[in-house]
Amino acid sequence: MRAIPLSYVLRNLWVRRVTTVLTAGGMALVVFVFATVLMMTEGINETMVATGQPDNVMILRKGAGTEINSAIARDQASAIEALPGIATNGEGNKLLSREVVVLNNLPKRDSADMANVTVRGSSAIGVALRPQIRLAEGRMFRPGTSEIIAGRAVSNGFANVSLGQALHFAGRDWTVVGIFDANRSGFDSEIWGDVDQVMQAFRRTIYSSMIFKLPNIEAVSNVRKAVADDPRLQLDIKLEQRFYADQSEQMTKFIRLLGMSLSVIFSIGAIVGAMITMFAAVASRIGEIGTLRALGFRKEAVLIAFLGESLGLSLVGGLVGLAGASIMQTVNISTVNYATFSEIAFRFRFTWEVAAQTMAFSLLMGVLGGFVPAWRAARLSIIECLRQA
Repeated sequence: MRAIPLSYVLRNLWVRRVTTVLTAGGMALVVFVFATVLMMTEGINETMVATGQPDNVMILRKGAGTEINSAIARDQASAIEALPGIATNGEGNKLLSREVVVLNNLPKRDSADMANVTVRGSSAIGVALRPQIRLAEGRMFRPGTSEIIAGRAVSNGFANVSLGQALHFAGRDWTVVGIFDANRSGFDSEIWGDVDQVMQAFRRTIYSSMIFKLPNIEAVSNVRKAVADDPRLQLDIKLEQRFYADQSEQMTKFIRLLGMSLSVIFSIGAIVGAMITMFAAVASRIGEIGTLRALGFRKEAVLIAFLGESLGLSLVGGLVGLAGASIMQTVNISTVNYATFSEIAFRFRFTWEVAAQTMAFSLLMGVLGGFVPAWRAARLSIIECLRQA
């Protein structure tokens, strides 16, 4: 089968450049929404997975999905500390931290709105167990004091969370003595203080979680067995990285479902627009179609040529929409973590997988919008075309 030259397809797109731009622009807007949703879910996954370390173990109450609704009694915490297989530092101290996690409502920096912020009571060892955390300004909080350090996202997004300022919550004033950067992890959206002081202020008598480092990842099975063999410890053992990855699943599923639904609805309009454009192209070029058929080009060649024009429109729209979406990488936003109901900051993340899925979606719109008009053009007979020319 002799194919119609590609130059013919490109020339027709250029001749109808105003229509081409308008149709491709509609597709570009749909592609932008589609790509942005994918980038958002990738960004949330990146933030949550980066929060955990692969060789850290978290202890929570059995069945607790988050630290907020977990509870570990003091006698259970003492039993955990006595478990074998916990790594130690150079001074022989176990790399283990008892922690409490609570929610606190704070005013936003640029509006009168209030939002939940995670407040974590921890220790110097707790900070050391998260190597992605580094102090960007100020110093570490001192044990036994009402000093706190705040993540970069909290400092940028909430009022009175700058170095040296005081926050009033849980019945006392807290001084911000440091701002830390957690390398785009979920800890950027938290406030940290001394665990004992946080527990006293919020009237908590139990811990939310415990975290410790393993000498090697294989040791987790021994820890699980030791906890299971102790009837006092009705607790769950989770690798920290897996724990935070699981937390992101519910949120990303919701965002992806909502975004995909909107994209499909918008894409119907883009597909109809492409279909109308291609039907108009067929109607205005019946004489050309008859000439092509008279020159020996078969129906399949005509169908492929007109379908190629529709794919050309979707390719242009896809590239423009993808280019616009890629700019969103420079934007940092925050949303509610549906697992904890606290705010979490993240960025839009552009990956090759996002690009491939987006272009496939764009080309699919081109196929769906162009196939029927192309089929119509291919079905026209030579006599009918020449009669209407």
